[in-house]
Amino acid sequence: MQTALSTVLLDVPRAAAIWLALLGVAAVAVAALVVRPNLFRSVAGGRIREAAMPSLLKDAAEERERRRYAGELAAAADRTAATARRLRADWLAAQEDADTAWQAYEAAEADVRRLVTAAALPRPHTERTPAEYADRERYLHRAAREAYGRGELSAEQLDDALAHRNGWNPRLHPVEQELVLHRAVRDHLRARQRAAREREQAAWRAAERAAVGARSLRDEALAAATPTPQEEPLLPGGIDGRSTAAERGREAAAVTREIPAVGRGQSTVARGRATVPA
Repeated sequence: MQTALSTVLLDVPRAAAIWLALLGVAAVAVAALVVRPNLFRSVAGGRIREAAMPSLLKDAAEERERRRYAGELAAAADRTAATARRLRADWLAAQEDADTAWQAYEAAEADVRRLVTAAALPRPHTERTPAEYADRERYLHRAAREAYGRGELSAEQLDDALAHRNGWNPRLHPVEQELVLHRAVRDHLRARQRAAREREQAAWRAAERAAVGARSLRDEALAAATPTPQEEPLLPGGIDGRSTAAERGREAAAVTREIPAVGRGQSTVARGRATVPA
């Protein structure tokens, strides 16, 4: 009995020491958690974060690429809009030239009709002498040169008048010579009006293409700048049959190279044509 009690009493200090050691370890752990709560985070959580990091980096790179292409598209849209404005001014100038040429042609046509009526009336008789024919020839040459100086005859028509070719006859009565001259003027102004009309139409088409290109680039820039929701790719490698924002940016930027950047621009179309904002 005394021996058993002695044995128990001998083990009490050892047990107390073990319990004190355990309490000390627990206190140290609690203190560490209070001071540094992230010290004992789950290793599994760290591994998950490490696995997700490449995906986050890829998303950030794609975002930078998207913003870069959006900026390039916006700059291209601004350049195309400036070209459209220059082309619009060029078209307006060509339209004004066409209107002026048309008015000149109408006036020449009215003069021809008036002279046709006058030529049908009886003409005063003149002596057909060499001096009279010389006067008629001088009148024809002088009238042709004056019309050429006003821009009413071409150089070829003036050469024909001075060489008496293609209907230019110095022996005709002055009334008939005046009719021949005004018919030549009318033909020249009609050709000039048609050429001015063709230039005006070409300028309008170029301005319209520039305006459409500018609008398309603006739409593409807006689409590239707007983030799209992530979707599961239908094919391996992220290819889902649709172009990415970067690819759309490259395709839209190619529009700028197809637009002629000459002259002054156009953004609206008047006189019966649809308005196209630049």
